[in-house]
Amino acid sequence: MKLLVTGGAGFIGSAVIRHIINNASDEVVNLDKLTYAGNLESLAEVSDSERYAFEHVDVCNRTEVNRVLAQHQPDAIMHLAAESHVDRSIDAPADFIETNIFGTYTLLEAVRHYWQGLDVERKANFRFHHVSTDEVYGDLPHPGQTPDAKSYLFTEQTAYAPSSPYSASKASADHLVRAWQRTYDLPVLVTNCSNNYGPYHFPEKLIPLMILNALEGKPLPVYGKGDQIRDWLYVEDHARALYKVVTEGMPGETYNIGGHNEKQNNEVVHTICDILQELRPHKNSYHDLITNVEDRPGHDRRYAIDAGKIQRELGWIPEESFETGMRKTVKWYLENLDWCQRIQDGSYQRTRQGVNQ
Repeated sequence: MKLLVTGGAGFIGSAVIRHIINNASDEVVNLDKLTYAGNLESLAEVSDSERYAFEHVDVCNRTEVNRVLAQHQPDAIMHLAAESHVDRSIDAPADFIETNIFGTYTLLEAVRHYWQGLDVERKANFRFHHVSTDEVYGDLPHPGQTPDAKSYLFTEQTAYAPSSPYSASKASADHLVRAWQRTYDLPVLVTNCSNNYGPYHFPEKLIPLMILNALEGKPLPVYGKGDQIRDWLYVEDHARALYKVVTEGMPGETYNIGGHNEKQNNEVVHTICDILQELRPHKNSYHDLITNVEDRPGHDRRYAIDAGKIQRELGWIPEESFETGMRKTVKWYLENLDWCQRIQDGSYQRTRQGVNQ
């Protein structure tokens, strides 16, 4: 196949492209605006492949999206282009409305007209895969509040109840995608994933932020009590799952993708400190840098994914445990500090965001 991946220079998108070029025979077209979180260095290992092409295009630009579709004639779309940081969405929600809602609408309309012009066989085999988040479901009961909290998991039937401008914009996009299937018969697939981590993650997110701050002896800011629970998914496991869905999934279906790793933020940060102390020993304990700070407005308490459907129907399970994935992640950052420095040479300096109310 020829796959068009939007947001392919981002954290998850680049992992998807690396996976496809390294493990399959498909061609990939990467469409990316290259915002602050998009970095072509994350694709250096595959950029010379004859099966890879890059288009510097904003997904909101209908004229350019039309051109890319006409020129490259993809067999499937994997839509990952999105603003994704909750803290930023609190400070600047308009960016999230623009990219995540209007961008998805623009892409859907361009793809609909492109798909309707395909011949019968290509039209029947075409897929539009929309990549979303578990945050659209809101939050789940927390063990600190409900004794049987562990029995509550997000399923594909869980009602949407987004809490932040980010998750609300992604929920809106999900609804648009499903409406385009219902109204226009566009063959769509939707996936909702848990928190990703791994190589090439922009340092505004929890795990790389903690690693880099610890190495510089800076405070490790933990929001509130640090008892918020997330299900952690290694990004390369997610990339495998996404490729599985776009190639083998049933049109019209939703698949939840999780890592089976529910951890409190406190546990995550202490794990990072333990691994750093082993791999990059420091005379003082990294744990001493942990600092509790004011919580984020509207902060969800717990996310947890039931990934049984994708396991039963498509045979996917994560390969990495939290322990193995975290060790790989910390080692990667230790070995790629120059990459971290280069992407921070711009306006981002790991300062706190998301405190405006």
